[in-house]
Amino acid sequence: MLDKTFEHNAIEQSHYALWEQTGAFRAHADSVKTPHTIMMPPPNVTGTLHIGHALTNTLQDILTRYHRMAGRDALWLPGTDHAGIATQMVVERQLDAKGLKRRDMGRTAFLDKVWEWKAESGGTIIRQLRRLGCTPDWTRERFTMDEGLSKAVRHAFVQMHRDGLIYRDKRLVNWDPKLHTALSDIEVVQKENKGHMWHIRYPIEGQEERFITIATTRPETMLGDTAIVVNPDDERYQDLVGKFAVLPIVDRLIPIIADSYVDKEFGSGAMKVTPAHDFNDFELGKRHGLEVINIFDLNAHINDNAPAEYRGLDRYAARKKVLHELEAQDLLASVEDVTNTLPFGDRSDVVIEPYLMDQWYCDAPKLAVEAIKAVEDGRTEFVPKNWENTYFEWMRNIQPWCISRQLWWGHQIPAWFGPEGSIFVAETEEEAYTQARAQFGQAVKLTQDDDVLDTWFSSGLWPFSTLGWPDKTPELARYYPGDVLITGFDIIFFWVARMMMMGLYFMKEVPFRKVYLHALVRDAKGQKMSKSKGNVIDPLDIVEKYGADALRFTITAMAAQGRDIRMSEDRIEGYRNFATKLWNAARYCQMNGCLPRGDVDPYAAKHTLNRWIVGAVAQAQRDMATAFETFRFNEAANIAYQFTWGTFCDWYLEFTKPLLTGEGTDPALKQETRDITGWVLDQILLMLNPIMPFITEELYESLAPRDAKRLLTSQWPRFDAKTVDQAAEKDVEQLIKVITAIRSVRADMNVPAGAQIPLCISTSQSDAADWLDRYHDILNRMARLESSVLAPAAPKGAVQTIVAGMTLAIPVAAYIDLDKERERLRKEIGKLSDNLTRIEDKLKNDNFVQNAPAEILAEQKSRQAEMTTLIAKFTQALDQLEAA
Repeated sequence: MLDKTFEHNAIEQSHYALWEQTGAFRAHADSVKTPHTIMMPPPNVTGTLHIGHALTNTLQDILTRYHRMAGRDALWLPGTDHAGIATQMVVERQLDAKGLKRRDMGRTAFLDKVWEWKAESGGTIIRQLRRLGCTPDWTRERFTMDEGLSKAVRHAFVQMHRDGLIYRDKRLVNWDPKLHTALSDIEVVQKENKGHMWHIRYPIEGQEERFITIATTRPETMLGDTAIVVNPDDERYQDLVGKFAVLPIVDRLIPIIADSYVDKEFGSGAMKVTPAHDFNDFELGKRHGLEVINIFDLNAHINDNAPAEYRGLDRYAARKKVLHELEAQDLLASVEDVTNTLPFGDRSDVVIEPYLMDQWYCDAPKLAVEAIKAVEDGRTEFVPKNWENTYFEWMRNIQPWCISRQLWWGHQIPAWFGPEGSIFVAETEEEAYTQARAQFGQAVKLTQDDDVLDTWFSSGLWPFSTLGWPDKTPELARYYPGDVLITGFDIIFFWVARMMMMGLYFMKEVPFRKVYLHALVRDAKGQKMSKSKGNVIDPLDIVEKYGADALRFTITAMAAQGRDIRMSEDRIEGYRNFATKLWNAARYCQMNGCLPRGDVDPYAAKHTLNRWIVGAVAQAQRDMATAFETFRFNEAANIAYQFTWGTFCDWYLEFTKPLLTGEGTDPALKQETRDITGWVLDQILLMLNPIMPFITEELYESLAPRDAKRLLTSQWPRFDAKTVDQAAEKDVEQLIKVITAIRSVRADMNVPAGAQIPLCISTSQSDAADWLDRYHDILNRMARLESSVLAPAAPKGAVQTIVAGMTLAIPVAAYIDLDKERERLRKEIGKLSDNLTRIEDKLKNDNFVQNAPAEILAEQKSRQAEMTTLIAKFTQALDQLEAA
């Protein structure tokens, strides 16, 4: 007998260990089954499970489990990313605590320490994914710096360099002056800042007392100005174009040029150009052939390109000195307070500098051409489709991709520097020396580039490098391209786009046919989760408290396409209660002998209720399969929930109680009902298993002998349309609607729960008498009726409602105080109307609508809809009482 209560902690971990031992997670490259491939977005090796990981991996696991049950050879390939800068920082902090510095240790010794840390602590998130119930093929687990992937990275770099797609160039990068590395855009956080705008007067050469005023938030960068630019149509400055201004403090002449980039209506309409320290200025400088003067060193201190008295100063100390000198020269026209955004390194938390330096670049604009076409012609589809527009916008404006990082942990760039500025790119050091000997005719000394590749470079190869590329493996031939990629929309550009470009370039085929982009997980109020707000939900705490099944079901039920998930502990607790409901239903079935049996033929059922539930099972399973296959996860969860709690527990089990417990029930009918009840319970476990694997597996194994078979390896049932008995469906659905309507009237009219009330039905349906005769007992029992009869007219004092072609007359006057109830309803309507008016006034206020946070606006609209529905409901009830 099942325990009285379901204890998730007692079963979850033991089940997972048994699943893994069976080898059921594995894909089989020699299988004749149709493959289904999902590549796990590799979490950082430094990472621990957060709610975003829980969402992404739950959805992937659901699809993998479903397709495995549906007869596909399902490969969900797991792995972790070496996370260059994050991992290096973790290990450096550990060494700092021991008084050790990586540069004192040297590269080899430091990397040995990183590998030691990875071996000991780097698998935390993988263990946590197991706790969540995820079933990837762990035998194929990869790491972006394992030997196979390192080989793939070297091969890719060399081939792209040979084809002219990787090159070395001097350009601006996001430079972190604390960590001493270039950063990708995703590693840069824009923070709002309360600062100043300084208006500086630049003297015009040869025109005494004439100035051109420039506004800047970074006055220290003026030391590297090489031009002033104005709009060519700006009449104020047309006579100055082609002339020179005198750069204050430096006393260097800089040209005044014209470019339509400048907005003549903004500020003074004139702009200083500092090509070495601003991304837009850099492009302007290239267009006009301007000199590029870098005034910072790697620490963001002033270098030797500035006047001597500034050299060595920190950038902010230099700012103070520049402003002091401008004031002294009467060249600071004005200062205004402004709120702007500043770029911060996401790990160092210092302001990032645009910095001019030699780096390795990838020709992303060229690679993007085919990646754009692949989405345009439908080879890869985005779900929801509107994300294609974001993808196109980014890809059509893509810039060269800086792929080098000034770190030690990562894929060291396979390039060697030789004499006379020569560079040799090769997969091995031996090949590089061979190239050098061929060029110089003798052995020369080579030094490998110290830099490593951007983490996104190796991640971009993930869909095929993990399958053995560049070797031609059976896995590569079978599992590429993938069926679907599931990830967050925030890395469309940084990861999805790179995989598209790399896959099409190397494999000549898209890396995945579908890209499902899920939304963000927010808190109950719609706010983004953050430690500073104290609203972070730790999935492991939730698993401990409510179970993995409850968390998984909550995530699935709320994963509507294109809509952020509002997560709260109350929601999770509610779905934990759903698990309890399922457990209790299984205990009821067990206590009444309704156990699953392998030889039950559901098509042979004779009783209308049993034929109806068999058809309802078939419909639910078809609908769930469609929902899974179209990535409508919330619909799949809702179908399972409504069928289990509503159709099965609230209706079928209640309908059939007399058949199971009544002394006069025909033994054959009683056995049929037991068999069908047990069969339906089994189908529910099958349907729910991809979403709630632990409780369903426990019940599946506990309720009946299975010949060592597990739910994990069971088949997803397929039923054809003839399974649905339409006559039985019509009969029972009508019964449900009538009972629901009566219950609703009772609730709306405040009829006491224990009151047994009469029901009069009037209808023109010819078979109404037969229908009522068949379901008279169920109707009276479940709607708490004293009697139910056909009658030509409604009795006095009756409330009427029309359902399924029947007019239901319910005489409530004998059970409630009509005057008191009318007054109660009027007060409720009045209170709701006042609240609704206040909400509608807010929503009519343009200032509120434009400035309110999105979550507040959504909450107000939700309350508006809820109150409108309640007012309509109470008004209808009041109208009925007025007529009674």
